[in-house]
Amino acid sequence: MNGQEHWTSKKTADGPVRLFLWRKQGGGAKPHGTILFVHGSSMAGRPTFDLQVPGRPYSSVMDWFAEKGFDTWCVDMEGYGRSDKKRPINCDIANGADDVTAAAEYIEKTAGVKKLLLYGISSGALRAAKFTERHPERVARLALDAMVWTGEGSPTLEQRRKKLPEFKAKNRRPIDRAFLHSVFERDHPDTADKKVIDAFATAVLELDDSVPTGTYVDMCSKLPLIDPKKLTVPTAVLRGEFDGIAGMEDLLKFFALLPHPDKHFLVMQGISHASFQQKNYMLVYHLLHGFYSEPEPVYRS
Repeated sequence: MNGQEHWTSKKTADGPVRLFLWRKQGGGAKPHGTILFVHGSSMAGRPTFDLQVPGRPYSSVMDWFAEKGFDTWCVDMEGYGRSDKKRPINCDIANGADDVTAAAEYIEKTAGVKKLLLYGISSGALRAAKFTERHPERVARLALDAMVWTGEGSPTLEQRRKKLPEFKAKNRRPIDRAFLHSVFERDHPDTADKKVIDAFATAVLELDDSVPTGTYVDMCSKLPLIDPKKLTVPTAVLRGEFDGIAGMEDLLKFFALLPHPDKHFLVMQGISHASFQQKNYMLVYHLLHGFYSEPEPVYRS
């Protein structure tokens, strides 16, 4: 399925910052909904959400949802992929929420959609949640995948904190093929096929050989960044069975504080951290589709 590239600008004290967006649309006069996908700390939007792997049907979550009749978008955060990398900043979670705001405003202007179906993974979940705290009127439904709240019970963050001084000392950190493979190896082996990991690593490295440090610094030293009581929209919390970032008890406490009665806690069997690149990726699509296509309730108290 063909996609379309789009560009928007974010206003900053240092001048405009150009952000890259990628769109794939389904058929039909009116889409079932408009999804904005928000990527994580170490890779840009298209490798995460529009990955093409021969022999792996619907490897692209954007293709799958577009074929179901949704209008799908992803955005490269500042410092990633094709978006600007010129400012001497580490591109933290708050800055990423600014990027989501710029993307949402552009989508509203281009597609006439005021309320998004929003999905964020890992630090992208924190960016999406922070945006929703600021602009609940712009979010129809919020899906938070592989998210961390306080960091309690996260072995990955425990190990990552050992390098916190290094992350604080610079704005970018190098990435390579070995690092990207480690994303799939650190929690539980064999949850993703090698050919998918290889294709994913190739797609990421075609765009970036380094990424900002800001989300790592935030997740290692500034949690919690999100107040669940301020997420006043229908919300789904997705957690992979083997995810080393998203502690189960931590997320259950977060979930209990969500105020909207339409809320879902979804545990994804056989999944570690990078949901859409796992062997059980179709399970994730199914869960998301169910959440995004829920009918409006007939009765509200």
